[in-house]
Amino acid sequence: MLNKPFNISKLTLFTIDDLLIQFMSGLKNDLLLRTLRGEQTERIPVWMMRQAGRYLPEYRALREKYGFFERVQNPSLATEITIQPVDLVGVDAAILFSDILVVPQAMGLEVQLIESKGPVLPDPIKTQEDLKRIRVPDVHETLQYVFDAIKLTKQELNGRVPLIGFAGAPWTILCYMVQGKGSKTFDEAKAFCYTQPELAHQLLQMITDTTIAYLKAQVKAGVDTVQIFDSWGGLLSKDDFENISLKYIRQIVHALKDETLVIIFAKGAWHSLQSMTETGAQGLGIDWCIEPQTARNFAGPNISLQGNFDPAKLLSPIPVIQKEVKQMLTSFGKGRYIANLGHGILPNVPVDHARAFVDTVKTFNL
Repeated sequence: MLNKPFNISKLTLFTIDDLLIQFMSGLKNDLLLRTLRGEQTERIPVWMMRQAGRYLPEYRALREKYGFFERVQNPSLATEITIQPVDLVGVDAAILFSDILVVPQAMGLEVQLIESKGPVLPDPIKTQEDLKRIRVPDVHETLQYVFDAIKLTKQELNGRVPLIGFAGAPWTILCYMVQGKGSKTFDEAKAFCYTQPELAHQLLQMITDTTIAYLKAQVKAGVDTVQIFDSWGGLLSKDDFENISLKYIRQIVHALKDETLVIIFAKGAWHSLQSMTETGAQGLGIDWCIEPQTARNFAGPNISLQGNFDPAKLLSPIPVIQKEVKQMLTSFGKGRYIANLGHGILPNVPVDHARAFVDTVKTFNL
């Protein structure tokens, strides 16, 4: 924490406040949070989306014993899984082990997650009548296990690294609630929005209201920042992204602006990086399909970028990973940048390759 002598006369009041927050929070490593606030850091912070998951043998051992939602809904198991990559890979942040589909589950839809097949929602929303089957829930009645897991995880982390909370963006959640399963195109979900726009916006608003309450409760339980995952934002044109997705993300960011730092990750929606910057979020995740300098040009200098290593490249030989990571870091530069993948880590990535990614970032100097 405050283990170096410093000259108060050279510090701004904002910096003094941040040091006090760090001292009070007990965080030993707050690189991620300082980067999101636009402060200078000793090095680039690094974590990986889906870092607590199938590529870890320790996770696979638990998967053999417990079903997916057993793992998610048991705070002790969720905590153990959340902390695994901190211990085993050395990342600068933990992200809560959970799933974006706990939100439609809490709203009243049945959600099944079948290993090797993905999510299935047997009774999707198709009509106005279907909308009567779901509700905006009291999140403390339906999702308390998440908040319990957050509290336990914070206790077990003991200030080693920040804890990231998360939720799916309303458009991405609607995709599953309407399509009823995963899809590469979510054509049924898009058709729902285009043919029944009033109903679609009703559903989007219900998801948004639930998500705001959910993320606020995550913050109250102890997460240090939150990420909004819009995995299917890139399926929409710029205008549709604004009307169907960003309009609702903006509500979420605005509701959280006085409570926590927010990262938006809208995979494939590079066309709207400037609009996402204008929401007031502190960070933008980007995928590997856009060059770092282009992303910076779109986003401007006043927001932190996060990404954008292709997860499949972690299957390369370690020397190749090291070379490619250094090239990525050089392209982004040090200021307002968080090293990450451009999407979630793949289940067949060797652990030592994931560790090579993290270690290369941690030892890199511009």
